[in-house]
Amino acid sequence: MFGPLLLALLLVQGWAEATDPPVNRLLFGGDVMLSRTVYRTAQQRQDPAYPFRKIAGAFSAADLAFVNLESPFAATGPYFDLRMVFRAHPSMLEGLKLAGIDVVSTANNHARDAGSQGVEFTLELLERNGIQAVGTARTPEEAYGGVVVERKGIRFGFLAYTEDQRNGNHADTDPRIAMLDETALRTGIESLRRRCDVVIVSMHAGWEYSKKPNRLQTRMARLAVDSGASIVVGHHPHVPQPVEPYKKGVIFYSLGNLVFDQEHLKADEQGVIGEVIFFGRAMVDFQVHRIQINHTAPEFLPAIRARR
Repeated sequence: MFGPLLLALLLVQGWAEATDPPVNRLLFGGDVMLSRTVYRTAQQRQDPAYPFRKIAGAFSAADLAFVNLESPFAATGPYFDLRMVFRAHPSMLEGLKLAGIDVVSTANNHARDAGSQGVEFTLELLERNGIQAVGTARTPEEAYGGVVVERKGIRFGFLAYTEDQRNGNHADTDPRIAMLDETALRTGIESLRRRCDVVIVSMHAGWEYSKKPNRLQTRMARLAVDSGASIVVGHHPHVPQPVEPYKKGVIFYSLGNLVFDQEHLKADEQGVIGEVIFFGRAMVDFQVHRIQINHTAPEFLPAIRARR
C-alpha cells in the first residue's frame, strides 16, 4: 500500500488524468436519516439540503460517493415523529443531490417505515434524480442483483444486505429487501463479479452503540472478502467501529452516523467517512476522516489514517 506519497501525487494538477491505469477516489458515508429532528431543523432554516452543506464539497469531488439511506421517502407524513419510525419528506432528497451521492443502500431495519408502498416510492424518487439504490428493488431478484457504476472505465459493483427488516414493527418479511445470510452473500458476489471489476458490499448489521463488531459482523464481512469483495462497508451501530485490512480487501465495520439527530452521542462516537483509492482495479490506499455532527449537520475534523 502507498501512503502519504500517493496522496501527495494525487494533488498534482492533471496527474491523475494522465496516469494509466486510471485513479478513482471513493467516499463512503454512514447512516443518513432525513426525518424527525433533521427534517424539522431543515424546515426551520428553509433549506432541505442544510444537513449536507459542510460536507457536500468533499463528496461531490469524489469519483464515487455512497451512503446508507436510513429513512425511506414518503408521499405523505408524518415526517416528524419522536418514535423510531423514519419517514422522509421528498424535498430532503436535495441534500443527497447537493453532495453528489451516486449510490445509496436502502437495505436496513427502517426500509419499511413508510409502508410497503414506501419501498417503491423511494426507489422511484431516487431514480428520477439520478441516484442508484441497492439492497431494495421492485422484485426480489433485482434486490439481490446489485448495481454497477462505471468510472473511468472501471466497473464498481455494489451489493447491500440487512440483518433485520422488521424492526419490531412487522410480522412478515418483504422479499424486495435483501437479507443478510451466507448463501445470499456468496451467490450475490459470485454473480456480480461477472459484471464488474470491483465488488463493494454494504452490511446493515451489529449491535447499536457497540464500538466493536460482533461475531456475525466479523464472520459475514470476512466471508464477503473471501468471496471476492474488495470493500465491506458497515452500518447500523450508529457509532464508529474498527477498520480491518483483511487479505486483499478492507472492512469498515461501522462508519457510524453521517446525518442524524442523536445528539446524545459524544463527538468521538458520532461517525467517520471512509475513503478508498483505486489504481485501475487495484485498491492502493484507504483512510478514515472523522466528522462531528452539530444540529444534525456533519462537518470534518482532523483525519485519522488507517492504512496498510
